[in-house]
Amino acid sequence: MCHFLLQTPNFFLLLLHIDAELAAQTKAAACPFCGGVLHRSNYERKPRACPREVLGRFQSRFSFCCSLCRKRTTPESLRFLGRRVYLGLAVVLLPQRRKTLSSAAIELCETLGVPTRTLSRWRQWWIQRFPCTKLWQALCARFMPPVATIDLPTSLITRFSGAAHEAMLRLLAFLCPLSVAR
Repeated sequence: MCHFLLQTPNFFLLLLHIDAELAAQTKAAACPFCGGVLHRSNYERKPRACPREVLGRFQSRFSFCCSLCRKRTTPESLRFLGRRVYLGLAVVLLPQRRKTLSSAAIELCETLGVPTRTLSRWRQWWIQRFPCTKLWQALCARFMPPVATIDLPTSLITRFSGAAHEAMLRLLAFLCPLSVAR
């Protein structure tokens, strides 16, 4: 697995760079509600499972506010998976079945301060709620043979090939629509 990415500051900086590009694209477009100009209106986050070296750069989520209707527009993110306090990378990598986790991965969970209850909640989300999302309903047929939902997220991670960081970037990009409310 790619658990070492959770301790690789350069990978987190790459995610930040991609999020900044997504934010720039969102800002360049008009307000999706009224067509007004979008102004930066980032909001604070208190991310968990983030390396200390990049923590300061991860304490805000890119967001915008319309100059006319004042509605918020938040771009998709590879760093954050919805409103969770843990970074998306942790939500993807850590909720493997405990018996399939290496001792290093178990130690990493403890180092990052991810309680067993949280891992259990994430496992339930992956197995029960993720298959019901519009994203999964629309795109699950692209995987042949079908992804075993009982083994999510492991069965999905294995479908993205390449070097560990490249595969994880593709997976996070695949999950990116889940990072914003629609």
